[in-house]
Amino acid sequence: MAELEKLKKDLAELVVKTGVNIQKGQRLAIRCPVECADFARLCAAVAYEAGCREVLMRWEDDELKRMKFLHAEDDVFDTVNQWEVEYHNILSKEGAAFLTIYAEDPGLLAGVDPDRIRRAQVSSGKALEEYRTRLMSSECAWSICSVPTKAWACRVFPELSEEEAVARLWEEILASCRVDGGDALANWQAHSEEIKKHVDILNDYSFKTLKYKNSAGTDLTVELPEGHIWAGGDEETKAGLIFSANMPTEEVFTLPDKNKINGTVVATKPLCLNGTVIEGLRFEIKDGKIIEAHADTGEDILKDAIAVDEGASYFGEVALVPYDSPISNSGVLFFNTLFDENASCHMAFGEAYPSCLAGSENMTEEELAERGVNKSMMHEDFMIGSPDLEITGITHDGEEVAVFRNGNFAF
Repeated sequence: MAELEKLKKDLAELVVKTGVNIQKGQRLAIRCPVECADFARLCAAVAYEAGCREVLMRWEDDELKRMKFLHAEDDVFDTVNQWEVEYHNILSKEGAAFLTIYAEDPGLLAGVDPDRIRRAQVSSGKALEEYRTRLMSSECAWSICSVPTKAWACRVFPELSEEEAVARLWEEILASCRVDGGDALANWQAHSEEIKKHVDILNDYSFKTLKYKNSAGTDLTVELPEGHIWAGGDEETKAGLIFSANMPTEEVFTLPDKNKINGTVVATKPLCLNGTVIEGLRFEIKDGKIIEAHADTGEDILKDAIAVDEGASYFGEVALVPYDSPISNSGVLFFNTLFDENASCHMAFGEAYPSCLAGSENMTEEELAERGVNKSMMHEDFMIGSPDLEITGITHDGEEVAVFRNGNFAF
């Protein structure tokens, strides 16, 4: 128990000092489930020790969230409180750091009216657009991590007792973040540098097209915009501050040309979306747009998600993750996109990261759109990796290069 408490503190240090890289005099906004309050307090303590001006805490509760979606007045889901809009806009404009401790029950909103969920997404997306744009453009340092809750742990390890499931989930989370002994910050830095090696290779090739194929049914052609940038590991704000947005992370990613994706893509892991577990996801895509969407379970939630706005039915991210990677090799299905996307190659429908296009900071929204950069209130990752996934890159000279073979980098 004493060793676990030490490792929790190490994780808190990692997400505050490396994740959001808190600076002296900077404010830190934390969003956290009430069940994880002890970990949030550890993060706050680390931040204050580093000279943080103020820690602002937003508590969340799964049970209250479910009650709201089941019982609140119907028009509640069409509006967002102005104080919440101002909270996010003021803090992001001043350059505060944002830390999300994400540990939602995967089946939280099962049975809830999908229309309420869709309308809540639309109203929140519109109201918080200014804040979301700052984060997607790396104007602010932000990071997301997870720690166990009882409901989540029992979903991941249903064969274990509640106490055993929580302990086991802690083990997996700590290991995936390289917080399982030694210097956690140094371990993470070394890992980030390894990811950068693949980033550099991909940027050197500057592929025009990626072709995906596997036995699960994915047969997809993705064109990349000229000037696209692969990223991974740590990132950099416009002010030059280094941060790590996802903890854990195994991916290298970029943006596609939203209008130049064609074929079929099939998910290889469940997608937890809006408190619902969606299984068997399949998309048919023509000229970038999802023209057919199917799922074995949760299809109504999926179709509502890609209809939130025009951009939700297009794509904003392609990401490469080796099948032979620590989270994948653990054999654990986390029912949490932060972890499952880092066990598998994935794509995201919805918003693109403009920072993945050279010169984007000097472009208008219209100019970004002309370059194929997708704009949306959504950004949802789904997993498409498999042991037999093949990805072939095609250069601007027409040369074909093996990028992935047998689910792993071929470099």
